[in-house]
Amino acid sequence: MATHLSWKAKEATVGELAERAGVATSALRFYEREGLIRSRRTTGNQRRYSRDTLRRVAFIRASQRLGIPLAAIRDALALLPEGRTPTRDDWAAVSECWREDLNQRIALMEQLRDHLTDCIGCGCLSMTTCALVNPRDRLGDEGPGARQLAQPCGPDPARADGSACAGDSGCQPPVAAGEAV
Repeated sequence: MATHLSWKAKEATVGELAERAGVATSALRFYEREGLIRSRRTTGNQRRYSRDTLRRVAFIRASQRLGIPLAAIRDALALLPEGRTPTRDDWAAVSECWREDLNQRIALMEQLRDHLTDCIGCGCLSMTTCALVNPRDRLGDEGPGARQLAQPCGPDPARADGSACAGDSGCQPPVAAGEAV
């Protein structure tokens, strides 16, 4: 027998949340251990999740499908307020953090889709166009990988710590109305 989360419920059990979110209960416990979601414990030590955890889980799952690392997901979720349901503006601030990264990923996927049948500069030299586009694997001198495809952003030598752009947007938590900046 399936348990359903009532539309009136302000909190959900782990089973109700898992069913409504379409994930295993073990995934919810993992997300909680990783600091992505939170629950409160009843006097019987059972987990109870606030209703807005559904959106957080949906956000986590969608982000994972896009290949966003859990650390970047955690950083984005840390921008959301504690103690109240996130507003549209709160979620807009989180989504803005990844806009550039997502646009780069979209461009890379489009390029892969459109050019996979051409020479991509991987060094295989097995296609008829490879010898023309990449004679003697000259693109190998530029570095590893498929040089004709857009390269995802990597470590930036201009940054003191050599960090990459993924998950590093410089986003700041949204400022609530009446809050000092």
